[in-house]
Amino acid sequence: MGYSVAADAVVVVHLLFIGLVVSGSFLTWRWPKVAWVHVPVAVYGALVEFVGFTCPLTPLENYLRHRAGETGYHGGFIAHYLVRVVYPPGLTRSMQAGLGVLVLLIMVGGYWGAARYRGRPTGPANARAESAARPARERAAGQPARGHREPTRPSG
Repeated sequence: MGYSVAADAVVVVHLLFIGLVVSGSFLTWRWPKVAWVHVPVAVYGALVEFVGFTCPLTPLENYLRHRAGETGYHGGFIAHYLVRVVYPPGLTRSMQAGLGVLVLLIMVGGYWGAARYRGRPTGPANARAESAARPARERAAGQPARGHREPTRPSG
């Protein structure tokens, strides 16, 4: 039972990995540091498609399934779990390479959008920076900051 649960956990990790490969560049719109993880993951994912080697998670899952007394499968994870859902029947090597190009195009589009998003003049981060900078600008211009009263001198 433990090996079967472990094999299922590997499937979940594998699906999360594929999701990160495909959509990780869009996560950088909100969290730019995700790029440090996403770029190598996406390059690796594209290489799997271009070169056609098996991801190490697939043999790990097969090993755990055999240890659990279940039958493993031949071929890769995507071929076993996702071909019927994602890939059309009769997948050829050139179609697989095309999917690798598609992954790279999605990644480039996501990073292009992230760069545009961070460079725009309005947005929550820019609004906070603007409101924080306002009192300093007003003081530099000789105007009192909002909510600040100039001390009054006693007349006498």
